[in-house]
Amino acid sequence: MSDETILLDINSVHAVYNKTIKALNGVSFQLRRGEILALLGSNGTGKTTALKAISNLLPAERGQVTSGTIRFEGRDVLSEKPANLVRSGLVQVLEGRHCFKSLSVEENLISGGLGRSSSRREIAADLERIYAIFPRLKEKRRTASGLTSGGEQQMTAIGRALMSRPRLLVLDEPSMGLAPLVIKDIFRSLKALNRDDGLSILVAEQNSTVALRYADHATVIENGVAVLSGSAAELRSRDDIKAFYLGEGAAFAHDRPAA
Repeated sequence: MSDETILLDINSVHAVYNKTIKALNGVSFQLRRGEILALLGSNGTGKTTALKAISNLLPAERGQVTSGTIRFEGRDVLSEKPANLVRSGLVQVLEGRHCFKSLSVEENLISGGLGRSSSRREIAADLERIYAIFPRLKEKRRTASGLTSGGEQQMTAIGRALMSRPRLLVLDEPSMGLAPLVIKDIFRSLKALNRDDGLSILVAEQNSTVALRYADHATVIENGVAVLSGSAAELRSRDDIKAFYLGEGAAFAHDRPAA
C-alpha cells in the first residue's frame, strides 16, 4: 500500500479524560482514499473518543491525546483547530442528530456551506445536490428542523456536512434510534456518494450488521485498542467474530469513556 493511498492514518493513539480516565490505549488503523471504513465495538470501547480525536474535538470535553499521531492527508490533526480541519475537508457528523432546531431544514443546510465560505452560486448548486440525495429534505425545506422526524434530522445533519464538500466524512452512530427502513435509506445514500463521487467515509456504528453490509473494511475496537481489522466481507462471514466482538447485531448504546 503506497503512502498516496492513505487518507487518514491513526498510529498508536492514547487518550484520556480529566487527565486520569483512560479511553484509548494505542489505537491504530488506516483509511484509504475512496473507501468506507466501519469502526465497530460494543458500548464503552472508545469508538466515539477515537472519532473526536480525529477531529481534534477532545479538548472541548476535558479530553486529550497523550501520545501517538493522527494524520489527515499527511497533516498533523492534533496541531490544527477543528474549524481548519473542516475547511481542509475533514467533516464530522456527531452522534445525536445535531441540528439547529429553530432553523428550517434549508437554513441548517446553508449553514454548512457558509462554514467553508461558499458563494451563493455554490450554495445553490450544493443545495440541489443534497435534495437529490435526500428528496425528503426538499419536501421539508421550509419546516423547522425541530419539527421533523428523527430520520429527517439525521439526513439534515449529514446534508449540512456534505455542504462543506468533505473529502472525508466522519459519522458517529448514524443509525441510532432510527427505524430500519430509514437506516437502509441513509446507508444506501452514503454508499452511492462513495461509489459515484469517491467520497471517503469513516463510520462508527452500533449496528454492526448494516455497517458491515455497506463498508469496504472494518476495525474492531475493544478496551480502547484496535484488536481486529479486515475486509467487511471477511468479518461478516465469521460467526465467532460477530458473536464475540459485535454482539450479533445488538443495538449498542452510546459509548462513554472506557474506565
